Amino acid sequence: MSLISLARRGRAVALVAGALMLVPVIAEARMGGGKGFGSRGSRTMQQTAPTPTAPTGAAPMQRTQQPAAAGPASAATGAAAQAARPSFARTMMMGAAAGLLGAGLFGLLSGAGFGGLAGLLGLLFQVALIGGLIWLALRLFRRRSEPQLASAGMPLNRAAPAPQPAPVQADAARMGSFGAAGAATAAQKPVEFELAGSDYEAFERLLSEVQEAYSEENLDRLRRVVTPEMAGYFAEDIAENTRKGLVERIAEVKLLQGDLAESWREDAFEYATVAMRFSALTGMVERASNRVVEGHATIPTEITELWTFTRKSGGQWRLSAIQPVE
Repeated sequence: MSLISLARRGRAVALVAGALMLVPVIAEARMGGGKGFGSRGSRTMQQTAPTPTAPTGAAPMQRTQQPAAAGPASAATGAAAQAARPSFARTMMMGAAAGLLGAGLFGLLSGAGFGGLAGLLGLLFQVALIGGLIWLALRLFRRRSEPQLASAGMPLNRAAPAPQPAPVQADAARMGSFGAAGAATAAQKPVEFELAGSDYEAFERLLSEVQEAYSEENLDRLRRVVTPEMAGYFAEDIAENTRKGLVERIAEVKLLQGDLAESWREDAFEYATVAMRFSALTGMVERASNRVVEGHATIPTEITELWTFTRKSGGQWRLSAIQPVE
């Protein structure tokens, strides 16, 4: 086998490896960068209860003002380990760069090289093409693996297999995509009080309103619907994006499935953590050119997160934490 043939095979392997490394980075265009942030009162450092929508629970908080002492003794150790873990996106980008560089160096050492400018452009085009195909394949695989979860978290606007207490039935028509399983098994979860249909309506409205305000970079509007702590984190992220010449655009948010994970009271405040699976158009866009550099402007992305809301007794719900599903 000639050196030129070996070089071509080496570049092909590096192209596939580089494309595989690029796939996870596409999903990073989301509020908070796909990391947990905010506070859940005394439960901030505790694992959330599983639900049909989020059976594996939520990722731990990486940004919070809640003291570690409020959670279990192992919380501080877990947070330190999480902080010490290298950035997943950074690792993926480094792997992709290494794959491309390895392909070029292998070609240069064998005398083939990148083939000039045309060869380099062809190399980049192949990486983009292979990466796109792999991303579409993964997306199709995820959709095919979701029906079991969707049937487990059946929307309340469909008939439930078991009779529900009268108050739950009265509100069922107003709970939309929030699952019957969450209401039917509330007694088996760490739920201290039941929620009304109007509460679920507020959660669905806030799911869209918070993301719209963030996309518009409207801090005044955000401060009306989130806690001061969350408003501070959103302001930091918007400022960082501005420094980089970017803006995160989110549109067409649609709740697909949701259910209650926890509800509890602390002092004069009430908390509710709900798991929500929703679709949205998400993308990181260059301010100057309006060019999408991460995510997609036309292809909806499905996201599952746990959102925690809080309010003073009888007051309006505000967002206090967001945690991606592990």
